[in-house]
Order: sequence, then structure tokens, then C-alpha cells
Amino acid sequence: MFTSINPFTQKTIAEYTPHTKAEIEQKLQTGEKAYRTLLQVPLEQRREWMMQVARSLKENVETHATLITQEMGKTLREARAEVLKCASTAAYFAENIAAILQPRPIQSDAYKSYVSYEPKGIILAIMPWNFPYWQVFRFAIPNILAGNTGLLKHASNVSGCALAIEKVFMESGFPGGTFQSLLVSSKDLEPIVADPRVQGVTLTGSTPAGKSVAALAGKYLKKTVLELGGSDPFIVLKDADLEAAARTAVQGRMQNAGQSCIAAKRWIVEKEIVPAFTAEVRRLLEHLQQGDPMLESTTMGPMARPDLAEELGKQLQDTIRQGAKLELGGTYEGCNFAPTLLTGVTSNMTAFREETFGPLAVIIEAADEDEAIALANKTDFGLGAALWTSDLDKAARLSSRIESGNVFINAMVRSDARLPFGGVKQSGYGRELSLEGTHEFLNIKTVYIQQ
Repeated sequence: MFTSINPFTQKTIAEYTPHTKAEIEQKLQTGEKAYRTLLQVPLEQRREWMMQVARSLKENVETHATLITQEMGKTLREARAEVLKCASTAAYFAENIAAILQPRPIQSDAYKSYVSYEPKGIILAIMPWNFPYWQVFRFAIPNILAGNTGLLKHASNVSGCALAIEKVFMESGFPGGTFQSLLVSSKDLEPIVADPRVQGVTLTGSTPAGKSVAALAGKYLKKTVLELGGSDPFIVLKDADLEAAARTAVQGRMQNAGQSCIAAKRWIVEKEIVPAFTAEVRRLLEHLQQGDPMLESTTMGPMARPDLAEELGKQLQDTIRQGAKLELGGTYEGCNFAPTLLTGVTSNMTAFREETFGPLAVIIEAADEDEAIALANKTDFGLGAALWTSDLDKAARLSSRIESGNVFINAMVRSDARLPFGGVKQSGYGRELSLEGTHEFLNIKTVYIQQ
């Protein structure tokens, strides 16, 4: 039985019965049938259905946002923004999919040669709870428009979200089985991955989960895309707009109660401005209003589960024992973890070496820009990085030295439908969104025509 528990109240919302082997087989059959049907459906029709998905999400934003908040605890304001981002992304891809799928002509010795981008079948998505709509839709939208079908194994604590997303696609005109949710445990995934009707696996989650799924998919020669953990550096050089940098640092670290792979987890600040930066971020953190995520006045909700708060608490205490100074916060009760700030953090401390998935901000001092870049790269992760400086030419030069899948200059790291998104090193491989992400699970077919 899968149970949804409200993180703020700790009350049970609903219980869901896992799908049986027979039900899973039926979903695989239905997904394969939908794929064969979509092969015959004109792109223009798929575009119309996807525009209906966008309209449905906008029209029912409050219902979807409330469900997100109740199941995983982010503020209602953040949940609304998540749903609307899914809607705008559906509209974006519906408008641009024809160009993204356009065959690419290549000059050769043939009469005609080109590359075409064609669907392959069912794609299995294994998705996390922290952005229960966005992570799913950013996979599903381009893949379904391209002609693939989707099977979703969502995190067990957001089963209500999984079924609600399935309903959106079902009611928007797509053939039955185009997008389906599987209520199954991770231990039951192997036969699904092994099934020949499943043509690829995408996972967003922790690095250990990614390694496990990659090994399983490799066993059966299935294409994978992995978007894994991160310990994103937020580099502030001495010539930066300090107020803007501090404001964005707090937003990037504390949104979704810090539970984001691309959160600004390591604030690396040039020595000269550490005191001023520390004072400003502390002021901003003190003004955060943590509490009931259903209230509009709340600016930070609870963490998603008590065990996650306990783990963050252990990392915090370890780092303090190692010599860091607690500037603010540091307390938690149940899932409610106060916004917390540590200073004096160095590269041998837990909060630097490990991914911290919650509202814990740390300030790391750098002697100069070269040391700042070195500290940024001193991690096993490489998902996103932010660099703050008023010298844009310097920023461009330094960005090439940062080992990360995404580098944002004077801005918060975020995913955007127009730009490919993904990581390097232990943060995974492959890309989502944009042209590159859409092509990941397509047959990139060479066609060579000789007269």
C-alpha cells in the first residue's frame, strides 16, 4: 500500500493499492497500442491535444496546486508556479515541435541524404517527489509530441499527483495509454525495464538511484537519461551586485524548502565581501515565514518527510562539529526545518562534500576568483552553477572553467523549455528539454538515397 501523508500536519491523505502483475501487463499492452496509433496520427493533431493539456492545467491550476502542496509540502504559491510552468512548456513545445523534428539534410555523395527523428515506443520515467508535476511534464511533453508513449513510476508519496497527471492527458484527447501511471515499488521495476516494448528509461533522482537504474537498463540495453543529485556552487565575486546576488542566493537555496537538485547549495564568496554578503543573506533569511504551506503568507513550507529533516539535521551537526559556525536557525520539528545558515565552511566539511537536500545555506570563503572556481569544481557533482560578477567578459571566460552542465551568470539556475538541461560527473548524463532533450529517446535515423 502506498500512503500519501501531509508533511505539515502528518495526517494521512489517501492510500493507494499497488498495481498487480496483470495490471502492469495490461498497461504495457495499452501503451504499445497507443504508440502504434500515434504513428498514424498527424503531428498537427498531437499539437492540438497538447495545447488542450496546457489549457487544462491553466484552468485547473488551483486543484493541481493544492494536491501538490498536500502531498509534498511546498507552498501553494510555489505549487501554482510549478503547474503553470508545465502549462507554458506544453504550449511552447506544441508551437515548436515541427521545427525540432524537422529532418536534417546532409550533403554526401548520395542523390539525397538526411537524418530523420522518429519515435521508438514506450519510455519509462522514474520521477521524484520534489517537483511532482514539473519533472514529469518536462519528460512527457516533448516525447509524446514526438510520438512516443509514457509510463510513469512516480515517488510513492505523490501517487495522487501521478494519477492526476495521467487524467490530464487522458482528458485532453490523446489515445488511451499515451501516458499511464504505474503504482509499483522500485524493487519491482526490473521486468518492466526488461520488457521489449519499453524502449528507454529516464530518471530524475539521487545519484545512488541513478547508478542502480543505469545498471539495470544497461543489462537490457535500454537507452537512459539520468538527471541526478547536485551540490551546486553559487559563486559571488567582489565586483558583483551584492544585494541582487544575496537575494537570488536565498531564493535559489530556500525555494521548495531547499529540496531541489539545482538549489544554490554552496555559496562561494570572495573574501573581501564575505562580511557584507553574510549580513545581507542573514537579514533575508530572518524574514522568511515558515509555516502552513496552504497560507498565502507562508514563504517556506515543511520538508517532505521527517526522515529527510533528520538526515539534514545530522549533516548540520556534523559540519558544526567540524568547525563551522551556526549563524541562524538549526532547529527542526517533524518536517519543519528552520532556514539555517552556516559560515566558515571549508572543503573538508560534510556540508561541502555531501549534497544537502533542505533549507541549509553555507558560506565558503575564497581568496580570489581562481580559488572560487577551484572550490566550485571540488565536488563529485556537476549539475548547475551560478556566477555573479559585473564583468560579463570575465564571466564568459570563467564559465568555460566550471565543470557543470549549466552555468547561469547573474541569475538563478533553473530549467527552461528553450534550453537543454542536464548534468555531468555524478549528476548524470543526457539532456532534457529543447532540441537536444527531445532527440534523446528518438531513433536518429540516417537515410541515404542513391539514384
